[in-house]
Amino acid sequence: MSKIITISREFGSGGRELGKRLADALGIPCYDHQIIEMVAEKTKLNKNYVASMDEKNIQSFYPSTISHGFSMPSYAIIQSAEIINAEQELIKKLASEGDCIIIGRAADVILAEHKPFSIFVCADNESKIARCRARAKDGENFTDKQILRKCKSIDKQRRMYREVYTNSKWGSAASFNLCINTSGKEIKKLLPAVITYINTWFEEE
Repeated sequence: MSKIITISREFGSGGRELGKRLADALGIPCYDHQIIEMVAEKTKLNKNYVASMDEKNIQSFYPSTISHGFSMPSYAIIQSAEIINAEQELIKKLASEGDCIIIGRAADVILAEHKPFSIFVCADNESKIARCRARAKDGENFTDKQILRKCKSIDKQRRMYREVYTNSKWGSAASFNLCINTSGKEIKKLLPAVITYINTWFEEE
């Protein structure tokens, strides 16, 4: 049985770092931004354009259809759906090739037939602010309020993406095999316990 691990995460919770560290420790590939690059190559579309249709930006392309249900779809909405379909087919292909970790994009639902080990990562606001500041680019100097506003906005897009494309709730504890609250914790120190839990789960499947 392949070890397929999916990670859903609140922005600033350290979910991406957890995925990368897990991949290194387990010796398996981790897919996140690489999915955007692969889809761009397959669809022959600009990588930045594909990224604009990704899970963090879905609301800008679905304001009318979500609010009114049967509004006439625009060209952008149609192309967005095509990109998301290509993304989901790629996720299925990656999982069929063997052990891997896939971050975001409702992969746990898309890969349900593979019985993935699904993780949800969350954190308190103080920890999110600290992580965002730690990985900020040179010259960025946002206030705490601005950082939290960005966190909430991106999480809203992720919630909408999941509900639009999978009809399931984002962040519901019952939907995941493991929920991790990283508040005040270093991801690398949580790793051994998470790996032990994952290995035990797969051994019993």
